[in-house]
Amino acid sequence: MSILTQLAATIEARKTADPDSSWTAKLLAKGPDKCAEKFGEEAVEAIIAAVKNDRENLTAEAADVLYHLLVMLAARDVALEDVLAELERREGTSGITEKAARQP
Repeated sequence: MSILTQLAATIEARKTADPDSSWTAKLLAKGPDKCAEKFGEEAVEAIIAAVKNDRENLTAEAADVLYHLLVMLAARDVALEDVLAELERREGTSGITEKAARQP
């Protein structure tokens, strides 16, 4: 089991946890919109670290982005396995070809 799979399982378990006992439960209790907002904030922080060429901070912010992406997915009941399956489906397909095949 990968660390992302483990983290996704922990986040899923926190959906029913007491928000006073878990940051993840507290964030999930605030709803999908707040989870998406937090994901966006972390993504911006990662972008800033990348632009500043701050490798150490970028690594930390990238971890935050992955965590908050998983929280946002859980808030909308999208399983990590579904996202991974979509990535596998796209593997070996040119990005240009894949984008052209999408419905408008």
